[in-house]
Amino acid sequence: MIDTATNTVTATIPTGAAPTFVAIGPDGTRAYVTINADGLLSVIETATNAIVADVAVAGASVVAASPDGTRVYVSGQPTNAVSVIDTATNTVTATVPVGDAPIGVAITPDGTRVYVACLASNAVSVIDTATNTTTDTIPVGILPILLTVAPDGAHVYVTNVGDSTVSVIDTVANTVTATIGVSAQPRLTTVSPDGKHAYVANAEPDTVSVIDTATNAVVENIDFGDGPTVIAFAPDGTHAYVTNSVAGTVGVLATTVIPDQGSTAGGATVTLTGHHLANATAVRFGTAQGVITANTDTSLTAITPAGSGAVPVTVTTAGGTGTLGQFYYRPVPVLTGISPAAGPLAGSDQEIVITGRNLDGAIDVYFGPTRAVIQRVSDTQLNSPSGPRRLRRQAGSPSPWSPPAAVPKACPTPTSTRLPSPVSAPPRDRPPVAPR
Repeated sequence: MIDTATNTVTATIPTGAAPTFVAIGPDGTRAYVTINADGLLSVIETATNAIVADVAVAGASVVAASPDGTRVYVSGQPTNAVSVIDTATNTVTATVPVGDAPIGVAITPDGTRVYVACLASNAVSVIDTATNTTTDTIPVGILPILLTVAPDGAHVYVTNVGDSTVSVIDTVANTVTATIGVSAQPRLTTVSPDGKHAYVANAEPDTVSVIDTATNAVVENIDFGDGPTVIAFAPDGTHAYVTNSVAGTVGVLATTVIPDQGSTAGGATVTLTGHHLANATAVRFGTAQGVITANTDTSLTAITPAGSGAVPVTVTTAGGTGTLGQFYYRPVPVLTGISPAAGPLAGSDQEIVITGRNLDGAIDVYFGPTRAVIQRVSDTQLNSPSGPRRLRRQAGSPSPWSPPAAVPKACPTPTSTRLPSPVSAPPRDRPPVAPR
């Protein structure tokens, strides 16, 4: 357990073998932990940090709590079912058949539907919570693993680990309305509290992709941690907590300036999140003034001016001027080589190495019209590691192997903060600032 005021671990709770996923009940008094190896759901009383019940659920993988706190839903990967547990009695009251190998589970804000990512079915099952029956099956990408429902309930974001994409489901029609390419081995997608951005933890290249939910486009890739897997936002949206499964750490990701990097020519749309931002009279990137397009007490949207290097972002209101973070102006990528320079028209899994400058934080790589999946990237090289986990060269026409056609869209990376690292509470003074 982590104290978010000091970002220190205050308690460690012993559990069974392979604790996998945690859900907190809406009133905060109970935590529910799937114990995959033991086939259990452990119920923890948060006041005492003691396990008060263990509920048998074969292959327990992911758990989600209903908005009213009366039920939790647990996926059982080997049973192809979701168990419904009454939180008053801590007993299984229903078992709902779904697709093959269910893992991710998420509930709509009104509690009427449960969406389940079924890894082996390449589909999402939809459960009607009134009848505990599967009412719909939605085809998505390859090997859907985890998913989340947007705060307004209008969309579900599904991470597909097999083709490194995110499927966007319209919850009214229960159909996929967009497919967004991200980096290798994506895990949980989490939507910011204001609904403006979706954040995807990419476990292999150690990045977090940031998606603009209005355009369904990746606006930046942030270097972060070692094996980032799960992302959880602070309620005010100014920072998020990211679990690093390889390093065994939790990192704190600042989200006060998103995206926090862009072209030296300017023109990027940036969302600033903080406190006391209402009626802002100016936003500056360094000394140059941006154009304010939207403004509330906790959020400001602006268009960046031209600039260079790393510059502070400041907002001015009647209460004074506060700094919300930094913005990084990045030069255009320059490509100097690609190896191999030719390959089969059908595509292959052979490693590709692109060399150049200003490549760090690349968002996409295209061979002609065909997108490749980024595995590893530095400022001078973009490639995959040797061995079976490689940047996939996909089929394309015309031939995707011409070096001039490989164009990485660069959006290099700011620094990230690991625990312990202080993140202060929202400021009490009037000038606009972002919590540190």
